[in-house]
Amino acid sequence: MKQLARFAISVRADDFVIHLEDTAGEKMDFAASPEQLDAIIDALDEMLSDNEEAFLGQDNGDLLPRPN
Repeated sequence: MKQLARFAISVRADDFVIHLEDTAGEKMDFAASPEQLDAIIDALDEMLSDNEEAFLGQDNGDLLPRPN
């Protein structure tokens, strides 16, 4: 399985582009409608909420660090 190294989201006229890069430097871009992006955000929020203790640090409540 590939490991996510970076991501970005940019805005186009009628949609968004999700830019993903793995640790090997392979890049993939996906066009997403506002509704699709909203669904992704909701799904991630729900998943993190359901697994908050597993993903949040015990001492400071920080999320796991983002890759640079």
